[in-house]
Amino acid sequence: MQKLTTQLNEIKLVGIKAKAKTNNKAEGNSDTALITKTVQEYFTKNIPGTINERKNPGKNFCVYYEYESDFNGDYSYFIGEEVTSFKNVDPSLTQIIIPTQSYTKFTNKLGKMPDVCINMWQNIWQMNKAELGGERTYVADFEIYDERSHNPENTILDIYIGIK
Repeated sequence: MQKLTTQLNEIKLVGIKAKAKTNNKAEGNSDTALITKTVQEYFTKNIPGTINERKNPGKNFCVYYEYESDFNGDYSYFIGEEVTSFKNVDPSLTQIIIPTQSYTKFTNKLGKMPDVCINMWQNIWQMNKAELGGERTYVADFEIYDERSHNPENTILDIYIGIK
């Protein structure tokens, strides 16, 4: 995994949110997992095609936010695209703003989904403050899926971990 520390300005996103908060234990069980269901709904219902003011069509953000504690606790999950403004947003969609903050960006080597994503997160959860490049903020962490991740057999993605 490649690692880079960076600062990002606020990011405005429009998409859909999981129906309830989830946690990593629930996501390990197909009966209770909400993330896969949310992603399937997003693409099955062509949510990206209903988003106005898309900044980079096809670049999807999967956001983990509203953490109740740390990576062991409950959090909200969102999938959507960056927008230039919140004008004319379909009221059935969710709007979120990822605040300006510092991040450690992790990029995987070419691999198969969902294995590459799961392995990246498992490695990140094991990292200490020094290995992460700072203390986690638990404000918003996110994955970016773009043109490098269109082939599920050969995927590259970025995971951004908020740090201070």
